[in-house]
Amino acid sequence: MTQPSGVGSWPGTDPLTAARQVRDLLSDNGIPYVVELPDRGPGADMIGRTAAALVDLEVDLQPSGWRLAPTADRNVRRGRAFLRDDLEVLSETYDGWQGPLKVALTGPWTLAGSLRLPRGERVVTDAGACRDLVQSLGEAVRVLAAQVQDAVPGAQVIVQLDEPGLPAVLDGSLRSASGLNQLRPVDQPVVRDALAAIRDAHDGRVVLHCCAPGVPTALLRSMDVEVSLDTALLTPAAWEGVAELVESGRTLWAGAVPTDAAGSHPGPFVDALARAWHRVGLPDAALADLMVTPACGLATRRDPVRIQRLAVDAASALAERADA
Repeated sequence: MTQPSGVGSWPGTDPLTAARQVRDLLSDNGIPYVVELPDRGPGADMIGRTAAALVDLEVDLQPSGWRLAPTADRNVRRGRAFLRDDLEVLSETYDGWQGPLKVALTGPWTLAGSLRLPRGERVVTDAGACRDLVQSLGEAVRVLAAQVQDAVPGAQVIVQLDEPGLPAVLDGSLRSASGLNQLRPVDQPVVRDALAAIRDAHDGRVVLHCCAPGVPTALLRSMDVEVSLDTALLTPAAWEGVAELVESGRTLWAGAVPTDAAGSHPGPFVDALARAWHRVGLPDAALADLMVTPACGLATRRDPVRIQRLAVDAASALAERADA
């Protein structure tokens, strides 16, 4: 059955209130998720949160951004404290929960494109550093999934890998540290191997989320991952790739509700998705396997509950089309 979910981030600094809001919106027929609150500051942002979870690899925060370092700084220690707080809130909020529960970490290539080497260049430029990062992140995925399982014993843990930077790594559009040059693209087999290593770190469902143009659907179709994307960014050619994903049995998490959506009725977003769905020859019956989410995280939105509820209502409307 078509189900709603979300991407992960939420405004504010109170994890208990945010977790309860997400639970109340999604616990009936959707997939709730561990809420991320970047408003709490460094260590709660997407990169800092994952950097704090890395195993046997330390980072610190410099004016240029997060950087590999000999020892963790106070921002990383704060990030680890945030994670501990979030797990405690999770245990309280989902006491007795039986069902899927999603938790997110930054994927290896967005992380490698964002973290810096000690000398200042991006980690993605150093093959050895990338291998170390993938190994550390794989362990972080295992540890965090186990921690979520311990906090909510009845949960079926889903791991989301946030990869908004993946297209830039593949097409060579990342800028060098100086900003004067573009970095060389990373070869697809190297990218795939790293993603596969992280995917294999979790024995449950894994979703790769990319809310940027140019999602490499052909590459992802060759992997055992579900795919989450912003449907508004899909060109007609990209929709053909999405159709191939769906036909191959991959679950699509369709970010069909814009994060700046107005109103309280999902009709326009449902109709837009259905038109694109039909243009590429997908049947209404296939909508039954669809996940529906906001296009991206809601950390910058004042009314995240309304946006998330639009995704819930859109999923219900699409489920009706699938059953018709």
